[in-house]
Amino acid sequence: MITVTPEAVEQVKRLLAQQDQPDMALRVYVSPGGCSGFSYGMGFDDQHAADDQIVEQDGIRVMVDPYSAQYLAGAEIDFTDSLMGGGFTVHNPNAVKTCGCGHSFDAADGAGQAKACSAV
Repeated sequence: MITVTPEAVEQVKRLLAQQDQPDMALRVYVSPGGCSGFSYGMGFDDQHAADDQIVEQDGIRVMVDPYSAQYLAGAEIDFTDSLMGGGFTVHNPNAVKTCGCGHSFDAADGAGQAKACSAV
């Protein structure tokens, strides 16, 4: 399913501690749109559906809904911190094309509807 690098795990833990919400999980999802067809999204969530896939790794939980799971199978979530901009990054083996903004991708089946980057 999805894996999380040690750097991303530590960043998630820091964010959860700042929000005083240690029991929340990181929800990772894709939605149609973005300049390449699909956009990545992440947020904290304490509600899960019966069909969510839940991965527990190094003290954090990651939840993925079934629709997103088909596009995120084998993906890795990383976190980089740099002067030129950093943040969470998804390394997705299912992406056949990505956008220059790094927040959208296209899958082999081309199911997403591409939109201008400014609409992301």
